[in-house]
Amino acid sequence: MTYFKYKRFVTALNIVRNMATVKRFYRRTNILSSGATFEITLDQRKLKTPQGKVLQVDSKPLALAIAAEWDMQTETIDKSNMHLTALSNTVIDNPNNHTKENVVNYIVNCLEMDTVLFHSNESDDLYKLQIKHWDPLVQWFCDKYGVNMTKTQSIQAPAVSEETKKILTRHLMSYNYNAVYGFMYGVDAIKSVILTLAAAERMISIKDAVKLSRLEEDYQTSHWGSIEWFHDHSKYDLQARLAAAILFVHLNSYSVTHQPKNVNKNVM
Repeated sequence: MTYFKYKRFVTALNIVRNMATVKRFYRRTNILSSGATFEITLDQRKLKTPQGKVLQVDSKPLALAIAAEWDMQTETIDKSNMHLTALSNTVIDNPNNHTKENVVNYIVNCLEMDTVLFHSNESDDLYKLQIKHWDPLVQWFCDKYGVNMTKTQSIQAPAVSEETKKILTRHLMSYNYNAVYGFMYGVDAIKSVILTLAAAERMISIKDAVKLSRLEEDYQTSHWGSIEWFHDHSKYDLQARLAAAILFVHLNSYSVTHQPKNVNKNVM
């Protein structure tokens, strides 16, 4: 990256950050339960989505986590780091009118472009690292779901059989819409269906999933150097996004059905 490109990148990043931050206008965060749903309040105001709908979730732990995101804001509200709030807003507003089938099909089709299926086209140190660190996860995926996967050493996408797609579709459809959207958020973050599912199944940690998704990038920067702070920022941002995605999956796979009405819970 040249100096001028770097300056343009920093300028664009600052513009995005400024657009995503507003002055904190509340003192306390709370959750309010009504039957099996939970709302978040900022002082006496109910938290709402960008379309003006009340932000309601079916999981008390998720409501607490969202409230904690707002409670952690200091003098300004940095919305770019509030991933659980953003995920909840999107599934409630559903601006693109996606069905669960739409989201599942998107994830399944992403398997053909999975990061861990694209190996170096040379038998070099990078290829050896990919064999060592990626192949065991690919094998886990095959064993877990009873499928066969092929790798590629070219730019051509590996073939994914219709049977494999059907099996993965069946698995993802067993989750509710919110959880499926969480999977998609994770896949988009680290460009890997296999690593996202492995993290969701606790086969690998969030930190390791991100590290494996960045294997080639880290290999290249170890040889050619990195831009100061940029690569670390990217890594930590991916970890935060994937952690939010997996947490969103798990918290939306758990529901609380017996709760007293009109009970306030102070988070602070």
